[in-house]
Amino acid sequence: MTVADKKQKDSKLAVVAAGGTGGHMFPAEALARELIDRGWRIVLASDTRGAIYAENFPAIERLSLEAATFKRGDIIGMIRAGIKIATGVLQARKAFARLKPDAVIGFGGYPSYPALIAAITRSDTTLIHEQNSVLGRSNRELVTRVDAVACAFPTLKMAPEALTGKVEVVGNPVRPDIRALYDKPYPDSFKPIRILVTGGSQGAKILSETVPQALALLPASLRISLSVEQQTRAEQVDQAKVIYAEAGIESDIAPFFTNMAQRLERAHLVIGRAGASTCCELAVAGKPSVLIPLKIAADNHQFFNAEVLKEAGGAVVINEDDADAETLAEAIKTLIDQPVRLKGMAVCARSVARADAAKRLADLVERTVAKKV
Repeated sequence: MTVADKKQKDSKLAVVAAGGTGGHMFPAEALARELIDRGWRIVLASDTRGAIYAENFPAIERLSLEAATFKRGDIIGMIRAGIKIATGVLQARKAFARLKPDAVIGFGGYPSYPALIAAITRSDTTLIHEQNSVLGRSNRELVTRVDAVACAFPTLKMAPEALTGKVEVVGNPVRPDIRALYDKPYPDSFKPIRILVTGGSQGAKILSETVPQALALLPASLRISLSVEQQTRAEQVDQAKVIYAEAGIESDIAPFFTNMAQRLERAHLVIGRAGASTCCELAVAGKPSVLIPLKIAADNHQFFNAEVLKEAGGAVVINEDDADAETLAEAIKTLIDQPVRLKGMAVCARSVARADAAKRLADLVERTVAKKV
């Protein structure tokens, strides 16, 4: 065995378990990279959906676990989900017996549940990181059974009383290219005024349809000064392009942007949902925003995420039911008419950032492992 092989064999191994959305996967990736820098090896546990966001995930191995959700009261659905979850737990236990992980860290989402159950029943070191300001349902089931709990926001709603004083606020880990924006200044030039529209990792129909209509309602003197970059649903790309072209607005429309950090850096204003990753990335990047929380989000967690930025003065929040083209147009016009206000909002957004969240969470992982040994 070579020195390099022995060094790798002796290094600690973490299983990072995350559901198949960007909101779960991006923070998991940020932690993985931080742990790798400290000499750890990483295994990713997710599902088939996670592959979309895991193209560059730095893992030596990837586990695809069976998982499912269900509606309470749907007996057949609950039985089917139970079978899938049980299968996922068995898959995870078999893999963990071979891998012998030093820590299993769950980031929420369906696949994290069987991974954590398997780890708990094996007495592996376990941690949960909650990205939202409301404890997610899968995390809620397990949060009192793991060795440590971390969260992104200063408040964590729906947490059981047993966790009072025991949750460590570390922030939400962001990808290195987003973290780098923390040290970048807000753009000085407003020629053109750059607006970035994101719909979350799975797109948002209301943003795809309403934002182009709202921007088209702005006065011509403003429209010709805009440059819009919009992430939209694939089936609505052509429609958005037509609206912008007819309104004389320069635009770049696509279902998904791979260079989000570059686009975020040059944006003067961001319009989007209020997922945890979105809110934390806006804070780290120091970007003013207009946020439209998803009203059907579990336990209304996007509303509470958005409130953190709103209370800091970094965001304008519009309820989804009120987000028609006219209301949105007025909110956007009020902001872009006042560059000084936008710059002030940028400072306010950054005031609630935790740019070192990945480091804080990695520190917690290592302390928890050391304590359990």
